[in-house]
Amino acid sequence: MSHVEKSTSSLRSSAAAVRENAHAPYSNFKVGAAIRAASGTVYVGCNVENVAYPEGTCAEAGAIAAMVAAGETELLEAYVIADCPSPVPPCGGCRQKLKEFGAADVPVTLATTDGTEMETTIGALLPGAFDAGHMERS
Repeated sequence: MSHVEKSTSSLRSSAAAVRENAHAPYSNFKVGAAIRAASGTVYVGCNVENVAYPEGTCAEAGAIAAMVAAGETELLEAYVIADCPSPVPPCGGCRQKLKEFGAADVPVTLATTDGTEMETTIGALLPGAFDAGHMERS
């Protein structure tokens, strides 16, 4: 098993495990996310819904928040999993959140609980991303 396969495997198991903790009583759509920060630490998040649906928190946002709360600001890899017919894509807001903390070439694995995976990158998920350079005249 290569280093990359081992790395993705640990993210997969972390994302799958935290997915079980999702609070999704309204949609019943549980999502888990795991991100590896520059330090090598893995941070996880799951979606958390509330009665003012859709004012919940996405799994990717939860993992990023945990990373930032721990004092880190750079992610090197992400993995997202849900029980769906095809690999689950991050919503638009989470694509921007991933872009805030990861370079365009950062690998992102999108997965189903059945084992189907799709490899992509932050740049492929959000081409033409808005960034701080757009605010240079502000």
